[in-house]
Amino acid sequence: MGTLYYGAQDTPIHIEDRALAHLKVVIATKLRRNESFTLSWQHPEEEPRGRSTIWLHPSIPLMFVFDDPEPPELSRAWIEKLAHSANTSGGILLVDELLLDPETEAELTDD
Repeated sequence: MGTLYYGAQDTPIHIEDRALAHLKVVIATKLRRNESFTLSWQHPEEEPRGRSTIWLHPSIPLMFVFDDPEPPELSRAWIEKLAHSANTSGGILLVDELLLDPETEAELTDD
């Protein structure tokens, strides 16, 4: 389970390592372009029921901490899905990974 530390929040945001790795790519791209946006997610089962949203801005400190020392193989389709949601008025909605058959995923990554 990875952790996202954002600004002066007292409560770290726990996100599964693989999902956090994909979010990192999309968030870093948006912030590098000096773009602000929201990130929303449903609370994990072990936390009180609900959902949260944070406003991400290039001037607010952000740190990604991963439990696994090795980065996972990234899914281009999942990154594109997250990036598409980042460009909407609702911002990034952390969704489950889009599962593709290996042949379709290979076609997407070969481009």
